[in-house]
Amino acid sequence: MVVGEFTTEVDVLVIGAGPGGYVAAIRAAQLGKSVVIVDKADLGGVCLNCGCIPSKALITAAAQYESAGSSSEMGISVEGVKVDFEKVQEWKNGITNRLTGGVGSLLKGNNVEHVKGEALFVNEREARVINGYDVDRYRFNHCIIATGSRPIELKPFPFGDRILSSTEALNLTEIPKSLVVIGGGYIGIELGQTFAKFGSKVTVLEGTDTILPGFENEMSRWVSRNLRKASVDVVTGAMAQKAEQTDNDVTVTYAVDGEEKSVTADYVLVTVGRRPNTDELGLEAINMELDERGLIKVDHQGKTNVDNIYAIGDIVAGAALAHKASYEGKVAAEAIAGQASAVDYKAMPAVVFSDPELASVGLSEAEAKEQGYSISIGRFPYAANGRALTMDAAEGFVKLIGDEETGLLLGGQIVGPEASNLIAEVGLALEMGATLEDIALTIHAHPTLGEITMEAAEGALGLAIHQINK
Repeated sequence: MVVGEFTTEVDVLVIGAGPGGYVAAIRAAQLGKSVVIVDKADLGGVCLNCGCIPSKALITAAAQYESAGSSSEMGISVEGVKVDFEKVQEWKNGITNRLTGGVGSLLKGNNVEHVKGEALFVNEREARVINGYDVDRYRFNHCIIATGSRPIELKPFPFGDRILSSTEALNLTEIPKSLVVIGGGYIGIELGQTFAKFGSKVTVLEGTDTILPGFENEMSRWVSRNLRKASVDVVTGAMAQKAEQTDNDVTVTYAVDGEEKSVTADYVLVTVGRRPNTDELGLEAINMELDERGLIKVDHQGKTNVDNIYAIGDIVAGAALAHKASYEGKVAAEAIAGQASAVDYKAMPAVVFSDPELASVGLSEAEAKEQGYSISIGRFPYAANGRALTMDAAEGFVKLIGDEETGLLLGGQIVGPEASNLIAEVGLALEMGATLEDIALTIHAHPTLGEITMEAAEGALGLAIHQINK
C-alpha cells in the first residue's frame, strides 16, 4: 500500500541481498509477510559475486590444470596442457551469472520485491532508499539488516592497479608470474594456492606463527606441506610495512624478528580480514548499539537493541560465513513471524577449500579439554581407505571427539579430499545429539570416503577393524 507520494509500507524491509538477506527475505515471505529487499550491488552479495562461488570456480580450474599436467602412478600422462585464463574467467563468470539469475527468480517466485539502491535509516520505522537521483521511502514494521562486510584495506597498502583485494584478484585477466599474499588466513591460502597451481610464484606473509589461525596445527600442517611442494614461500611472523609500486610490479618490505626484508612481485593480494558494512546505514539515527569492532549487538534471535530491527551475517559477532548468515536469516525471519526460533551454533561447520581441504564442526580436542570433558578420540587416515587410494587421494584424516562418560559426539575435524562434504555427516550427528556408537553403527557404502568417519567412530570406541586399536 502506498502512503503519500513516495512512501511504501511493508511488513519487512531487508537491507542486503547476500546469502543472509535473500534467505531471510524468502523465509519471511513464506511466513506470510510482505517483503522488500534492498541492495546497491548485485543479488547474491559478496559470496556469490566476488567471494565463495567465483573463488571455488578458480580453485577447481587450477586443480584440473594441475591434475592434467602432472605425471601419475596411474600410467596416464598428458603433454602440452595449457591454460586459457580468459576462458577460465568466462566460465567462472557464467556460473555467477546463472546463480544470480536464480536468486532473482526465487525472490520473484516468493513475491519478494527487489529494489536497487542504498538504504539509509530515517528513524526506527522508516528508511530512505537512494538510487542515483531517485529517493524512495519505505515504512516498515520490521527490518533485517544484512549488509555483509568488505576487505580491510591497510594504510600502507592502498588497493589499486598492483595492490589487490580478493575481489580484484578473482577478476585478474591474466595469471600473474608472481604474487605476494599478505595474510595467511583462509582467503589468502585458498587464492595463493590456486595461483600457485596455475604457475605463479607465490609468497605468503603471515603475521602470526602459523597459517590458517583457528584450525589446529595438526590440520594446517598438511596444507603447509602442500604449499612447500608447490614452491610457495610461507613466511610466518612477518609484519608487512610498506609497498613501492612501478607500472610493472610492486615491492613489499616486511620485517621478521626485527630484520627488514623485501620481495617483489607482479601483484600484492591483501587478505588480512574483513570489515562490517555498518558505517553507511545511518545507524546513529536509530541509536543502534555497536561493539568496538563496529559489529551490531544482537540477542539469540538476531534482535538488536531497537526492538523491531534485526541484524545477521558478517555485521554481527561470530565467523564471517555465508552459511552462518543464511541460518541467522531464517531465525530472524521466523522470530519476526512470532516463532520461538533461536540461534544455536553448536553444529556450525567451518571449511577451508585449500589443498587438502580442511573442515571442522563442534569442539576441537583442545576446546573439549578446556571445557572439562574427559574425551575419547577416534582418528582414521585417508591412506587406509580403499576409495581414497583409488582416487590417488591418500592425504589426510578424520578425527572425532566424544565424551568418554556419555559417548556423545562433541566435535570432528577432517583433512583431505571432499572434507567440505564429509563434514555434513558429523554436523548432522552433532545436531541430533548422536553418540560415537550411533555413527559406528551406521552402515556406510563401500568403497566410499564416508567410511572413514565410521572407522574413526569405531576407533574412538576401541573397536577399530582396519587399524590397530590403541
